[in-house]
Amino acid sequence: MKLRKSPEALVATFDDVMPGPPATKRKMFGFPAGFIKGNMFTGLFEDSMILRLPPELREELIQRHGAKLFAPMAGRVMKEYVALPESLIRDRENLSSWVARALVHGESLKPKAAKAKALKAKASKANAKRKK
Repeated sequence: MKLRKSPEALVATFDDVMPGPPATKRKMFGFPAGFIKGNMFTGLFEDSMILRLPPELREELIQRHGAKLFAPMAGRVMKEYVALPESLIRDRENLSSWVARALVHGESLKPKAAKAKALKAKASKANAKRKK
């Protein structure tokens, strides 16, 4: 399945509201995403901006702002994530507030352990540096 790139304006908005350290930005499925303690808390997917929120905040966002549960493919709902409506994405102050809530939720989650592949790559780089 070929995925559409996120519009430049949406990527710029994401960059503007992405919190600084200790949050980190990296790619997930080729799209920009925000991580805290190894957990994704925000990101882009094609023309959608998504947030990971606890149930009560997800419900509030759906009821008050018209967000939708995030489904990257038909029938594949990622129940902890919501896709934000365009009206909220355009409201930078309100958007920043919701991203901050997603960050707080991400911080409350159990840290994810580094993947074995990533650890192996780091070790390989360190060994290469020592050999120089």
